[in-house]
Amino acid sequence: MTGPTARDLMTPDVVTVPPETPVMAMARLLSDRGISAVPVVDPAGVVLGIVTEADLIRRLAGEEDKPSSWFGALFSDPAAQAERFARTHGVTAKDLMTEKVVSVTPDTTAAHIAHMMEEQKIRRVVVQDGDKLCGIVSRADLLRALVAPPHQEVELSDERIRRAVMASMKNQPWTDTFYTMVEVKEGKVTFHGFRRSDAVQKALRVLAENIPGVKSVEDDTQPMPIFIYGAA
Repeated sequence: MTGPTARDLMTPDVVTVPPETPVMAMARLLSDRGISAVPVVDPAGVVLGIVTEADLIRRLAGEEDKPSSWFGALFSDPAAQAERFARTHGVTAKDLMTEKVVSVTPDTTAAHIAHMMEEQKIRRVVVQDGDKLCGIVSRADLLRALVAPPHQEVELSDERIRRAVMASMKNQPWTDTFYTMVEVKEGKVTFHGFRRSDAVQKALRVLAENIPGVKSVEDDTQPMPIFIYGAA
C-alpha cells in the first residue's frame, strides 16, 4: 500500500483567474474564498502561473519601496531590479504571478509531494493531467495524510514484523544490529541489548512505529559499555 495520492488530497474545484485580472480583484477573491493562491490560466485552461497571498503582500509592500542610491545601483543586478519592480508595481495577474509552477500528476504520492515541497521550499503544488488542471495540494492537505485513518488494519505475524524491523535497521547507518536485538510478541516490539546514544533509542522507536502491524514499542536497551563502544 503506497498511501494517499494527489488525487486523494487535492482540492478539485480550483478557482482560477485570467492573466488580465486586476490586483484588487485577486486580493478580494482570496479573502472572500479563504484561499491562499489562485492559478492563472489562458482561455484554453492551460496554467500560465500562480498568484499567492505572498505575491499580493509583496505588491502592497512595494508601494513603500524607495529608489536605490547611485552607489547601491553600481552593485545591483538591473534584471533582478526590473523583475522586482514589475512584480511589486504590477496591476494584473500576469505581472504578479510566478511563472514557474511546480506540478504533479494525480497519482503522485503524498510522500513525494512532501519531499518536493521541502526541497523546493514551496507551500503548494498544482495537480495536472497533461495540460488539464485537476486541483491543488497545499501543506494543509498533506497534514490530512498524516491524520487520515489507514484504509485497512494490517495483520502480520510476529516473525514477519521482526524481519521487517531488522531489515529496516540494516538500511540505517546509525543502527547496530550486532549489539541490539529485536523481539516481537503479539505485535509488540521490544529492543534488547545496547544502544550508542539516547538519540538512537528515540530513532529505534520511530523506526519500529513505522513498520506495518506494530502495535507498541518498548525499549529495554542499555547504554553501550565503554569497553565495547571503544572497541567498536
